Amino acid sequence: MSRKIEIFDTTLRDGEQVPGCQLSTEEKVVIARELELLGVDVIEAGFPISSPGDFLSVVELSKAVSIGVCALTRSKKEDIDVAAEALHHAKRGRIHTGIGSSDIHIKTKFNSSREKVLEQGVWAVSYAKAKGYEVEFFAEDAGRADLAFLAQMVEAVIAAGADVVNIPDTTGYCLPHLYGKRIQYLFEHVKNIHKATISVHCHNDLGMATANTMAGLIAGAGQAEVTINGIGERAGNTSLEEIAMIIRTHKDLDLHTNIVSERLYGVSNLVSDLMRMPVQPNKAIVGANAFAHSSGIHQDGFLKNSENYEIINPSDVGVPTSSIVLTARSGRAALKHRLELLGYQPSKPELDQLYEAFLTVADEKKNVNDDDLMTLAANTPLLVQK
Repeated sequence: MSRKIEIFDTTLRDGEQVPGCQLSTEEKVVIARELELLGVDVIEAGFPISSPGDFLSVVELSKAVSIGVCALTRSKKEDIDVAAEALHHAKRGRIHTGIGSSDIHIKTKFNSSREKVLEQGVWAVSYAKAKGYEVEFFAEDAGRADLAFLAQMVEAVIAAGADVVNIPDTTGYCLPHLYGKRIQYLFEHVKNIHKATISVHCHNDLGMATANTMAGLIAGAGQAEVTINGIGERAGNTSLEEIAMIIRTHKDLDLHTNIVSERLYGVSNLVSDLMRMPVQPNKAIVGANAFAHSSGIHQDGFLKNSENYEIINPSDVGVPTSSIVLTARSGRAALKHRLELLGYQPSKPELDQLYEAFLTVADEKKNVNDDDLMTLAANTPLLVQK
């Protein structure tokens, strides 16, 4: 039976940490409602103690949606108290607390010791659990933590009541096979690990966030922490749309999510607009060029059978259609296709004549549009629209 992967969306918390991408509470509510329709399981709504605005956002999102709402805290009493207050209206509330697990964080960030951070983490889980909400523990910088100590920490916080344990590659340091082995090691060495859900939260500093997340899920993790468009601190987080479509495309993994993939493109555009952060054209799944073909060889193969060059149907992610982009790299097949869409049925000699003129225009204009084609056709003897 296919294994369900919970989708934990942190667009409104980690994603909003991008400079210039701050949202109002009203904008967060708009996005949260779309995330619920998208099929997200849990929304991380903010860090309540950090500002009145974040506190209000957690309160209002808790009222606005019926899915899980999560509030971030440090392993501090005042943080947990404020988070619990903010989650009062949540139908399914979660407190996300934690502390550093790598030696570099323990020594240089906390000026502490393994023993002390372990004690603090266990205390925080126990205190948060007493508030009556789900508790998720994050072992910050787990990607660089000593494995034996990480296993000790995971076991201790699960024993203290953690429902979910987050194993973050906070700095995006890990290689996919090594991150997967970290998750596998925990399953092999933490005796109570099946009493909690293991979660993966990966950053994209070396461009491996999606690959690392998939490696963690394949190794047994049950929750993926993601953002729309992969936005987030520094180089960003794991992209929700990439994880959802990898799982949907690779059915051999025997995994599934609740994501309604046909809504992905619309939610991507909404987040991009409200955060004023354009999506790079070559972004997987939702980028402007994700289903665009400009190479003549590719265009010819695509027109014969779209599966030659597309492993995803654009309608499956909410993109209306694929596009044939006419450039100087395009061939006769693409030119003929676009002319036929405009109502022309060129003969081979007419197409050959048009193609030579087309290349001249394409070298000058980079992209040739329909108006350009109409002009070229008008200057071709005997070629008329059918």
